[in-house]
Amino acid sequence: MALRKANRLQSRHDFRAVFREGIRRSGSHITLRALQRKAQYSVNPASQDLQQSELAEVPTRFGISVSTKVSKRAVIRNRIKRQIRAACRNLLPRIAPGWLLVVIVHPSAVQAQCDYDQFLQELEQLLTEAEVIDGHS
Repeated sequence: MALRKANRLQSRHDFRAVFREGIRRSGSHITLRALQRKAQYSVNPASQDLQQSELAEVPTRFGISVSTKVSKRAVIRNRIKRQIRAACRNLLPRIAPGWLLVVIVHPSAVQAQCDYDQFLQELEQLLTEAEVIDGHS
């Protein structure tokens, strides 16, 4: 089962913003890039006051990058992406809304034959270090 469309980071513009402005945390098999979106403001036409819109309207979105340096075989790259998507889906309820997250896989993940549990554990650790989960945001 895939991530919901609202939780997918697909735009090249968004990927560039995360790489340019986001924070980076590295583990042994994956790197996490994270950028918290700024609060959006809307103008109330009746009172002409600026009101801060709810960040809950802006869902957290994930992007996954697995290059051909990881493996030349698409079957292996796609399996890794499925495992990371499942880990992201598992951790999504614990993440505050409004984050743009990119997960980059290192070639060491194939050499170590990482599975879902290892990706889940490392991703959770990186999200905690980046203060995205566990009450930080």
